[in-house]
Amino acid sequence: MGPLQPAFPIMYTHPRFSQRSRGLRLAGAIFAAAALGWTAAAFATAADPDAKVSVRIDPTPINREADGGLRVSFAPVVKSVAPAVVQVNVTARREIATTAGLPPFLQDPRWRQFFNIPDQDLPRRRLPDSVGTGSGVIVSQDGYILTNNHVVENADQIRVVLNDRRELDAEVVGTDPESDLAVIKIDAKDLPAVTFADSDQIEVGDTVLAIGNPFGLGQTVTSGMVSALGRATLGLDYEDFIQTDAAINPGNSGGALVDADGRLVGINTAILSRSGGFQGIGFAIPANLARNVMQQLAEHGRVVRGFLGVSVQDLTPELAAGFDLDDVNAGALISEVTEDSAADKAGLEAGDIVTELNGRPVHSARHLKLAVADIRPGDSVEAEILRDGDRKTIDITVGSRPGEAQLAAADRLEGKTDDTGSLNGVGVTDLNNRSRRQFDLPTGLEGALVTTVDPDSAAARAGLQPGDVIVGLNRRPVRSAEDAIQLTEESTPSKRTLVRVWSARGGIRYLIVDESAAS
Repeated sequence: MGPLQPAFPIMYTHPRFSQRSRGLRLAGAIFAAAALGWTAAAFATAADPDAKVSVRIDPTPINREADGGLRVSFAPVVKSVAPAVVQVNVTARREIATTAGLPPFLQDPRWRQFFNIPDQDLPRRRLPDSVGTGSGVIVSQDGYILTNNHVVENADQIRVVLNDRRELDAEVVGTDPESDLAVIKIDAKDLPAVTFADSDQIEVGDTVLAIGNPFGLGQTVTSGMVSALGRATLGLDYEDFIQTDAAINPGNSGGALVDADGRLVGINTAILSRSGGFQGIGFAIPANLARNVMQQLAEHGRVVRGFLGVSVQDLTPELAAGFDLDDVNAGALISEVTEDSAADKAGLEAGDIVTELNGRPVHSARHLKLAVADIRPGDSVEAEILRDGDRKTIDITVGSRPGEAQLAAADRLEGKTDDTGSLNGVGVTDLNNRSRRQFDLPTGLEGALVTTVDPDSAAARAGLQPGDVIVGLNRRPVRSAEDAIQLTEESTPSKRTLVRVWSARGGIRYLIVDESAAS
């Protein structure tokens, strides 16, 4: 989980595997939802004739004009789309290691360790199977079904129950834990398949229906509206949820969120709940994202996302002023460029502000990350940036995303303080082998290690903490504590310092330390 924690649980919307028991039983484990998303405008308007999965797409915007009265029934819509929503039953074998039959002294794990007997080599004892129920959406007439990864992960058997009560075995085509999507397939023909809408066209206030199998009761339809778009409240890197107040409950995972015309706009995934049941806040993965991931899984068995190799952050009013901008939504600020990355090869630099990508405005760091992730590696894009007040256009060949580095948490070090200059109340010291080991600092990182921060200082209010490493001040590099002290001694009429800092909490980013009287 990232730093943003909800005040109450996020819950996957299917009953997690539970031991067989009599009667209706919900063994719902509460997790931080891993449904990740981004828009896919490039894939929204037309089906690709060469795509592995042949789907129907209707990108026509919904008619939002009043037509003389409120709709009194959605029965025709439900009749048209309900046959494409299925129940997904999963079974997982369970077994545990047992020491039964071993000599008495090998019952002690210390003796097993001494004789180099790992637990995986112990005899196994079978436990009752784990079972779970979720939902899925038929997306093609030849049996491809979209569902959530958390519905089918670790499943040994998947059984799909169709709307006409047929039960068919399914196989996993591919899974993508990072988007919490999975594609499964059944051996059948001429199936009723859902029609995709362009989920980039939906608006807050649009009527939506959620169709799935809550609590394993059987197909259920609920109605509501789109409550919000672009939700990213679960602390993960790639999130772009549709929020809805249509009732979604455990068992709805993988089910359909459709518009008033019965077209798929999202895959239901998670709920925000104190009780574990519906409380008016549900989340769905946009259909454009789901379709893009589905095609990649069907074609390659995995998803490859575009990657630039930059760390980005949102503009705050203070940062915008520091870069002579009036609008905090003017773009995404690059705080670090990885060496030899796609961004580095294209000439992007720390301090650049990306305002457009392929002619589409960029409003925030999250917006940029989602847009880049949707671009196929190897494709070229055109980025418009602001650098030192000048607009530039840069061509970038997008790369592939490597594994993410893990950053260790920093502890406090003793150091010297300097209460004069523009960073009052901040103590710094040089980096050495001891501090690098203690804080697990990245190889090659240069700067001044922050040792103390006065909790009442402007630097503390800006977010500077002991264990951070100052790598730049007012767009000038810092390679040592002496560099930092000399630069802070230089007068700044505004008493506002632009600090570029490495932090174990999030890599390299920019801060504005405002020590003016007004602050």
